[in-house]
Amino acid sequence: MAEADASQMNNMKDAGISTPHIYAMLANQAGGYENVNYSLRDMYNEIARSQLDYEVFGDVLAFDATYKKNKYLCPVVVFSGVNRHNQTVVFGSALVTDESKEVYVWLLHQLLAAMRGKAPVSVITDGAPSMRFAIEMVFPNAHHRLCAWHLIRNATSNIGNPKFTSMFKKGMLGDYEISVFEQKWFGMVEEFGVAEKNWIIDMYEKRHMWATAHIRGKFFVGFRTTSRCEGLHSIIAKYVKSQYNLVDFIKHFKRCLTYLRYKEVEADYVSISGLPVLKTTLEHLERSASNFYTREIFFIFRGMLVRAARMKVVQDVAFDSFVLYTISKYGSLNSSWEVSVDNERTKFNCSCLRMDSFGIPCEHIVCVLVFLNILELPKSLVLTRWSKNAKTSTFDSSGVTWESIILSQYGCLMDWCRQLSYVTSRRQERFHLVRDTVMSLIEDFKIEDEQEKQVGAEADDSDGIFPKNPQNCRSKCRLGEKVKRKPQQCSICRMEGHNKKSCPLAKDIQQQTNATSCGINRNHVEEGLDADAEMVILALMICVPQHINYIIFINKSGN
Repeated sequence: MAEADASQMNNMKDAGISTPHIYAMLANQAGGYENVNYSLRDMYNEIARSQLDYEVFGDVLAFDATYKKNKYLCPVVVFSGVNRHNQTVVFGSALVTDESKEVYVWLLHQLLAAMRGKAPVSVITDGAPSMRFAIEMVFPNAHHRLCAWHLIRNATSNIGNPKFTSMFKKGMLGDYEISVFEQKWFGMVEEFGVAEKNWIIDMYEKRHMWATAHIRGKFFVGFRTTSRCEGLHSIIAKYVKSQYNLVDFIKHFKRCLTYLRYKEVEADYVSISGLPVLKTTLEHLERSASNFYTREIFFIFRGMLVRAARMKVVQDVAFDSFVLYTISKYGSLNSSWEVSVDNERTKFNCSCLRMDSFGIPCEHIVCVLVFLNILELPKSLVLTRWSKNAKTSTFDSSGVTWESIILSQYGCLMDWCRQLSYVTSRRQERFHLVRDTVMSLIEDFKIEDEQEKQVGAEADDSDGIFPKNPQNCRSKCRLGEKVKRKPQQCSICRMEGHNKKSCPLAKDIQQQTNATSCGINRNHVEEGLDADAEMVILALMICVPQHINYIIFINKSGN
């Protein structure tokens, strides 16, 4: 598909025209479907889906490396997130030669450039030191969370006490205040006597990266582990195989992306086709949520409506600009939460901070909505990324960008060419004049662009512009790092420098296996042999099977 056709198609897509209608218009413009040298599938593939997905859902980024997905054993790094249907969405992927700090820093810079400079709000990884270093360098303002599953596994391997692992898990995932977490942590460390262990000291220093008490209020859309990455890797494994080269890998990886996007289209259809059955007593709020949220997110919010029935407002205090409500749970008056509401009833903040962490109103906020008799969800409580129209609100009106300049120039040229086509198509001589002029300009500009590309490519890579096959590399090793191998040993005498075929003892061993009747028992070894004879005897005893009780003594004279 030509770049000009792809550019025109993307501009029409941004205007809200569906892809089938765009294809029909381009076919009509070309004089018929038979004159279009690309298919409707090609048009779908040309839509800048990854950039659009990242623009809407790139606030939370997860990435991990998977192995044995190509013949070069190069790690495949996949950047992913969560879309409006709570599904895993792929933003990009890369084949790298190793997982060093330099590679990850370069890779994150490339991701930042490809996504027009937008950095994620939060990042979750398995805690590899090279990943952590790269995130601190490229995304210094992002919240970095460590995978809970990897931490639980490390607790098991470093402490080796199931009771400790259980208490560590509760402390990590428990929704406590920071003071309560500190109390539980030091009590656990003292109970098991592990205060001096390096892993315990290191974990406490990193507590702001894994403890829910310290992560509360940071937006992670429910991410606690990299299990989504592992699930994505299992899907990728169904499409790419270890024997694929680079071309085959890219081709089949695109098939995997097509499958993931098809699942998203299915979820879109489910969300817009009808409304779910209302099941709670808060029908007005439930119906309002079903209109705003996608189906999967609505089901999550319905759980908040059910839990809100057990909450009640026990106190409300009015201040100058807001009202503070105290919420308690039925049957548990010792637990309480505070919800602040401004005087315009547009801003709601809860002390549990779940709205800030996940983007869905908690049961305490819902309780206040019921108390205030609010029948429809305020727009401030409906996060755009969870709504049905998440991808239709991506317009950025902040200043003039290079893309907007290109779009303006493109629109002007399209309008002028439309008028030119109208006034010249009616006369033969005008048609030939404009045709020759335009074709000449197109050829000149193409030649000029090719020359600029060649100059840029020569400046970037003096060896050539074509990618070469990477060197085979092992998992978790750096390119160029020599793998230390043990020297080859003979399987007969266990000595180095030769094999069993060239072993000087091979012939003697063959003779001794046939000489089991020589009458010499290895239990009757006489003392007095010199060092060389003892060494040979020892070698023979190692090589002879254990059930053979006879060996041949070889002295220095060879008799």
